[in-house]
Amino acid sequence: MALADRWLLPDGIMELLPPQARQVELMRRKVLDLYDSWGYDLVMPPIAEHLESLLTGVGHDLDLNTFKITDRMSGHTLGVRADMTPQVARIDAHRLRTEGPSRLCYCGSVLHTHPANMLASRNPVQLGAELFGHAGPDSDVEVIALMLETLSVVGVQGPISLDLGHVAVFSRLMQLCQLNQQQQSDYQEMLQRKALPEIDRFVAALGLDARATDWLQTLPRLNGSADVLVQARELFAEDTELVQAVDALDMLAQRVVQRCEGVSTYFDLSELRGYHYHTGVVFAAYTPSYGQALAKGGRYDNIGRDFGRARPATGFSADLKTLIDLSASRSVASGNAVLAPAGEDDRLQQAIRRLRADGERVVQQLDGEISEPGRFRRQLVLKGGDWVVTDL
Repeated sequence: MALADRWLLPDGIMELLPPQARQVELMRRKVLDLYDSWGYDLVMPPIAEHLESLLTGVGHDLDLNTFKITDRMSGHTLGVRADMTPQVARIDAHRLRTEGPSRLCYCGSVLHTHPANMLASRNPVQLGAELFGHAGPDSDVEVIALMLETLSVVGVQGPISLDLGHVAVFSRLMQLCQLNQQQQSDYQEMLQRKALPEIDRFVAALGLDARATDWLQTLPRLNGSADVLVQARELFAEDTELVQAVDALDMLAQRVVQRCEGVSTYFDLSELRGYHYHTGVVFAAYTPSYGQALAKGGRYDNIGRDFGRARPATGFSADLKTLIDLSASRSVASGNAVLAPAGEDDRLQQAIRRLRADGERVVQQLDGEISEPGRFRRQLVLKGGDWVVTDL
């Protein structure tokens, strides 16, 4: 690398500078305090661990997005975490081993081999919450409500839309239609692209009966308002499991809307985000000012199986840096700091300590230091024998 290029960062790797770094840190504390008020305990998993632990329960969903390194002490392959959810599942299953529900939260850096989308960085600050040990809809409602409260606390502008889906619809259809693994993979890929003409041709070529053909061709069109659920019940009326999944989604949406004011719902029964490890409801929050999900999650009851404890689980995660970029809240600018003169006078030092204890940001000049023009708007000056803060 040329000397002139040594200061450059790798593509997609971003750093935080003042004042954004301060804003992210202040908001991190605020969000974690929110989670604490809901009874979620903070965990801090390591940045790297054995590759098998990071990839367990999620198939290939994270494999290609995980950096691999060799541990020189053991010779084993380690992974730099691309998602903290498997780590938190390991902690719940192997380290905590609580019998009842456990609520855990986290916030830390993760690293991706490639960005999640064109707007994303490869080193997001991932925050999230996970609820283990409860399989009923109450835990899904709680986690979704906490996700929406997170967006409110951060100060995300604009109306919030909650996108809801249920992976059991897809998995049950694959079972009923008896598609092989390659056919399932091809169909799933087209679903994610919403390639409707391509899907129609693909399904027609499978030679299935009329009912199965109708199911597979209609599934990618089942997205929109609550009317979609009515259409889905009619389409899947012959199968109890499919109707139950639709009913569960409908009931969940009603409970979330009742609890969380101002949120609108959107249903997409062909949404398969994280299909390889999600087992039930999947959800994501959107706002018109941003083209990607602000936060997303779902139920993933089997993720802890390889750790010897396949407890029910549901949770969500988000990139804190993205939320800050969309936030209407801003921290107090550093220009509001108080400039104190140089010196070791006892009363001056007492005044500085008192201001800092009261939450003020105080910068004491060094001997010979010249402050940049406009950096400070207030100063600490000696008046009538007392040190007081005045405007510059």
